[in-house]
Amino acid sequence: MSSDARGANPKIELTGAHTQKMHDLYRQLHANPELSMQEHRTAEIITERLEALGVENFSCGGTGVVGILRNGEGPVVGFRADTDGLPIKEDTGLEYASAATGTLPDGTDVPVMHGCGHDTHVTGALATAELLADARDSWSGTVVFIFQPGEETAAGAKAMVDDGLWEKAPLPEVVLGQHVMPEAAGSVHIRSGNAMSMADSWKVTVHGRGGHGSQPQDTVDPIVLGAHMVVRIQSIVAREVDPRESAVVTIGTFHAGLKENIIPASAEFTLNVRTFSQDVRDKVLHSLRRIIKSEADSSGAPEPQIEEISTFPACWNDPEATAGLLAEFRQSLGVDNVVEGRPQMGSEDFGSLAEAIGVPSVYWFFGGHPPELLESGRTVPMNHSPQFAPVMEPTLSTGVRAATTAILSRVGLQRP
Repeated sequence: MSSDARGANPKIELTGAHTQKMHDLYRQLHANPELSMQEHRTAEIITERLEALGVENFSCGGTGVVGILRNGEGPVVGFRADTDGLPIKEDTGLEYASAATGTLPDGTDVPVMHGCGHDTHVTGALATAELLADARDSWSGTVVFIFQPGEETAAGAKAMVDDGLWEKAPLPEVVLGQHVMPEAAGSVHIRSGNAMSMADSWKVTVHGRGGHGSQPQDTVDPIVLGAHMVVRIQSIVAREVDPRESAVVTIGTFHAGLKENIIPASAEFTLNVRTFSQDVRDKVLHSLRRIIKSEADSSGAPEPQIEEISTFPACWNDPEATAGLLAEFRQSLGVDNVVEGRPQMGSEDFGSLAEAIGVPSVYWFFGGHPPELLESGRTVPMNHSPQFAPVMEPTLSTGVRAATTAILSRVGLQRP
C-alpha cells in the first residue's frame, strides 16, 4: 500500500554501473560546453538520456529541456539543473578539458568551458532521474526535471516561464536546485532565507566631445568624466548604504579611445550591483543614476546612456521547507557533512521558476574540492576561474545523494 508520509526515505543508492555511466557523461559534458542560450548539443544529450529512461520530455525556452517522471499518485516536485558554459579558456590540465569555442551575441569568437560547474549539475540531475526511474516501487508522485539554459545571462529561467513551462508541466509544490562550489567535496551547505543575492548589470556610455590631445579646452573628455563617475560610484556602499546591510558595486570594464593624443568622443564602462534587500537595491540603483547624471551635468556633457545588461532575482530559501530538508540531509549525508552556510553574493535566476507560480523553493550548495586542497593554504580555484575543476568523486555522488534525498523527502513513499 502507498503512503504520502514524508521523512523516512528509502535507500536508493548509486551502483557501480550507475557511477560509471555518470562519470562518462560528466567527461562528455565537460569537454563540450556551450554558451548561454546556445546549448543545442547539450539539450540533445539530455533528451536522449531522458528518452532512454522512458521519461516524458519536451523542449522549452529555446534550448531548455523538461523531463516529467510520472510515478502514480502523489506530490509533484520540481528539480532544476542549469546547462550553460562560460566564455573562458580552460586551464585545468584535465585529459577531458574543453577545447570548444563559441560565438557571443556580438559576433566575437571565444573559448568556452564549464567554469561554473553546470556540467556537474546536468550529470547529477540525469543520474538522479535514472535512480528514481529504476526504483519506481519505492516512491510515488511526479518529478519535473528542469534543464535550464542561460543561467549565466539571467535569460534562461525567464525564457522557460515565458515559453509556457508551467502550462505544459505539472505544477510542483516546491522547486529544488543545487550548485557546486569551492567547498569540501562530500559536503552540503544550506541556509534558510537569503541563499544568493539579487544582481543588476548595466552598460554606461559616457558622451563627451572629442578632439586633439593638445587642445583639451575645446573638448569634453569622457575619460576624465568616466573616471570621476567610477570613483564617486565606489562611495555609494561606503557612505549611502546602512552598514548593517549588504551591497557590492563593481566596475567590471572601462573602454575608451584609440590613440594617446586623441581625446575620444565617448567612453563606456560596465557595472554590477549585488544586494539582498529590495530597499537597498532600489537605493543603490537610484544613487547610481544620480551620480552618473550629475557628473555629466557638472562637466557640461550630454546625458549618459544607461543600458540594462541583465537582472537576477532573489534566491530565497523558504524557511519551513529548508528546515525539513536540513534534517533530511543530516540523516542521509551525516551531520558532519552538512553545514548551515552563509548567504552568497553570487546570483542565480533559479528563484524565477518558483516565483512564477507562487510556490516555495530551496537551493543548496555541494562541495567540489578535496579537503586537503582547502586546508593546504594554496590558492583554491573559484567558480568562473580557468582552473575551476571539481574532482569527480565524491563531488558527483554527493550531488546525486543530495538531490535524491531532497526529492524523496517531498514525494510519497511506498510502504509494504
